Amino acid sequence: MDMISSDSRQARLQARRQLIAQAVMAEGSLRIEDLTDRFGISLMTAHRDLDELAARGLLRKSRGIASAAPTSLIEASDLYRDTRQGPQKSAIAQLAAQQVEPGQAVFLDDSTTVLRMVPHLAARVPLTVITNSLTLMTAIKEIGDMTLLGLGGQFHHWCNAFMGPQTTAQIRRLRADVAILSMAAITDAQVFHQSPEMAETKRAMMDAASRRILLADHTKFTRRALHSMGGIEDFDLIITDDRTPPDQITALRQRGVAVQIAATGD
Repeated sequence: MDMISSDSRQARLQARRQLIAQAVMAEGSLRIEDLTDRFGISLMTAHRDLDELAARGLLRKSRGIASAAPTSLIEASDLYRDTRQGPQKSAIAQLAAQQVEPGQAVFLDDSTTVLRMVPHLAARVPLTVITNSLTLMTAIKEIGDMTLLGLGGQFHHWCNAFMGPQTTAQIRRLRADVAILSMAAITDAQVFHQSPEMAETKRAMMDAASRRILLADHTKFTRRALHSMGGIEDFDLIITDDRTPPDQITALRQRGVAVQIAATGD
């Protein structure tokens, strides 16, 4: 009976934490006091639940607020990011996959937009894919005629990917035909990310590739982030969606950057 009772309590705890994570992801951020009222738990229990979810990289906890939404200093978890701008990301990813030629070696980063290329990659084999994303490694490992090179280093739960000096050192020993990346923000013709380690990892991929492609849905033009990855002129092609304001597209092209626009039908 004690074992059954213990298992039942554990199941309820896990179910509650899953509901808390879903609530924070759905609303972007919630005060901890709101969670205590919504789930009928004490403040101490709410803090324990949030500490566990934060340790798993599902959300951020700071100054009495649980947040899944990105800020200029903190990127959101990959689970939260994957729920945003789904149709636009899918359309962008489909266009991006068309830029990949059979026989190429391709850097793919940890972004949720790049992840949506996976259903289209089987038609582009044989390929060598180099990535720091554990999510992407898992998604493509069963594709036939695909050589997968997984980059190691320090693992980060919030993005389910490897970053840091060991990761960039491995990248610098490689050369690829193309790097396909996304990022957090485009500001003043510069590309930014909240994480300095992530910015360095993406920059290393850019430097080790002959061709560079940036995937940027329309929301990236209104966001802010802290660490620069470089200028938009560093990319050979930018793929965005049809909700990006025309003046932003014109500004990119005036700087000599090729732009493709993915139609979403919205």
